[in-house]
Amino acid sequence: QVQLVESGGGLVQAGGSLRLSCAASGSIASATAMGWHRQAPGKQRELVADISSIGSTNYATSVKGRFTISRDNAKNTLYLQMHSLKPEDTAVYYCRVSYYRGSTLYVDWGQGTQVTVSS
Repeated sequence: QVQLVESGGGLVQAGGSLRLSCAASGSIASATAMGWHRQAPGKQRELVADISSIGSTNYATSVKGRFTISRDNAKNTLYLQMHSLKPEDTAVYYCRVSYYRGSTLYVDWGQGTQVTVSS
């Protein structure tokens, strides 16, 4: 299991910004993909943003243009830069890594970090 530790969450007013970080226990350079997901109270966990091993990105329509996913392979860290935050962005945000060991695909998750946006 790859250990993933999220940080950077907190309370922010609508229109504000936060940067989430996800520190991995090992190299992320060869990971098939990494991403951020979120789960709001009473809702299913949803994909927020994903980044592939070659750097291609995918965003939920609700965050496109406001959030940016990136990675720093040298620091083994994944980031989510969030701007123009809205109350509906309030959720627990989880880091995800997908990787192969041989032909088996593994998916590991961080513990989550709370983001609360007030109006």
